[in-house]
Amino acid sequence: METNRYGVRLFAVELVTALVALLFLVPFWFLFVNSVKSFGDLLSNSAGWPQAFHWENYTKAWTITKFPLVFWNSLQITVLANLGIVLFSSMAAYRMVRRNTRFNRLLFAAFVAAMVIPFQSIMIPLVKVAFNFHLLNSIWGLTVCYFGFGIPLSLFLFHGFIKSIPVEIEESAVVDGTSPYGVFFRIVLPLLKPMYVTVIILNSLWIWNDFLLPSLILQKPELRTIPIATFSFFGQYTKQWDLALPALVLGILPIIIFFLSLQRYIVEGITAGSVKG
Repeated sequence: METNRYGVRLFAVELVTALVALLFLVPFWFLFVNSVKSFGDLLSNSAGWPQAFHWENYTKAWTITKFPLVFWNSLQITVLANLGIVLFSSMAAYRMVRRNTRFNRLLFAAFVAAMVIPFQSIMIPLVKVAFNFHLLNSIWGLTVCYFGFGIPLSLFLFHGFIKSIPVEIEESAVVDGTSPYGVFFRIVLPLLKPMYVTVIILNSLWIWNDFLLPSLILQKPELRTIPIATFSFFGQYTKQWDLALPALVLGILPIIIFFLSLQRYIVEGITAGSVKG
């Protein structure tokens, strides 16, 4: 009786979860279905099945946005920014945790406080600073800006995770003659893998879909990212939805594939972190 009762309860929970998941998938339904409609069909019947599948919308969007170029720009920015954010924030967090001085505590508090500052309040000074340091119209310049905005949250996450790592493991490595850098890269770095995956996913979703910061820093057409290229379909008097929606699909497919490919590592990290001893 207990087993049957538990089975019915579990089935009900799974059913509700599936319905909620379907509810969240509704926007994707509208996006994909409307991306293969003609402009007139899209306006008159946006929720229904397409009268005819216009796959040429994807071809036109691919050509107009110069998708290979903007994809390469977005990929460069996302990869470079993630590498810098993950490396600098993890090393800084490790130092702050293992050297718990008053200065490090104040520095950590300053990084945490930086997370509550709205971007809109500093974007004009940011552009002036970027101009003075010749960071405008540069992939590297935009990457440096992402370092500044991405490190506070990443450092906060690494700081909390490193506290759970037993210091005795590092002490044993020091006794064996390992240098401080060797302790971090050989001992601590592999243990941080679950948090690395989490930080990379969070930053990738943000950087890949970011529109405001690239639009301020990258002003040359050949440096456009995917969100900026997609925005070109929306003018003051016209909105080319039949081309914008395929461009949106092309833009979100890489990040969805990236997330699904790392899902296994996220689950492994959660299960590994839940076992003690």
